[in-house]
Amino acid sequence: MAVFIGTFENKVDLKGRVSVPAQFRQTLAGQSFPNQSFQGIVAFRSYRAAAIEACGIDFMERLNDGISTMDLFSDAHDDLAATIFADSQQLSFDGDGRIMLPALLVEHAGITERAAFVGKGSIFQIWEPAALEAHMDEARARARSQGLTLPLRPNDGGGR
Repeated sequence: MAVFIGTFENKVDLKGRVSVPAQFRQTLAGQSFPNQSFQGIVAFRSYRAAAIEACGIDFMERLNDGISTMDLFSDAHDDLAATIFADSQQLSFDGDGRIMLPALLVEHAGITERAAFVGKGSIFQIWEPAALEAHMDEARARARSQGLTLPLRPNDGGGR
């Protein structure tokens, strides 16, 4: 399974292009895409934060598997499908590993001259750098105040 880790900040050029961090592109390249030739990311507006959610096409397939377990015509199914799939855009890499950030996503995240990429495990997010810093401070404070911990599964002998 691909895991996005780390935080990286890159310049957004006047045309709205930004380089996806090399580490993230390497993670995406390690994913298998059966019957897929798409090289890039899938991005959509976060419904929890002023950020862009981003992932590989394989994670979108996992989201589709999850949403397909819901009642097809339920409000929950419709709301999640509209929020995630209808809002998603495939952003292809150019020859330099850059993507073009669509105006709708840029406006939602308040991104101007720089974009911060933050790994979140199976996904990553793209933020306006100052907004990310404030969000990270709040997240650390919430985790501390709630005494959050993360139980680890027993090692399966495969190095994980």
